[in-house]
Amino acid sequence: MSDIATLRRQLMIKTGVASRLKKELEMYQKEVVDQKLKKDKLIADEADDWDIKNAGKMLDESEKMIKDTETRLGKAYGDLKDLLVSAKQHPDLAQDEDYLKAEEMVEETAL
Repeated sequence: MSDIATLRRQLMIKTGVASRLKKELEMYQKEVVDQKLKKDKLIADEADDWDIKNAGKMLDESEKMIKDTETRLGKAYGDLKDLLVSAKQHPDLAQDEDYLKAEEMVEETAL
């Protein structure tokens, strides 16, 4: 397999990973907001202590997942950025679809 074909494949894979993690992070952020609203509603409605405590545990778990996903996204972003630096050495890739998608993902994800 040629060097350019390998770079294209890696760009496609790493762009997909970064994209998936970005969506996952957005999902967890939305889940935290929803869980906070649910917990606040339970408190306002004077629900059972167990229900409130359980809602708090679910909220804590979602917040932990945000931290984990941010860490993984940061690593994926760094890997993709490093790969783009390597790919820039090949002028044949300048207008390649996978290269352009990878650049767009780096711009969107900029940490």
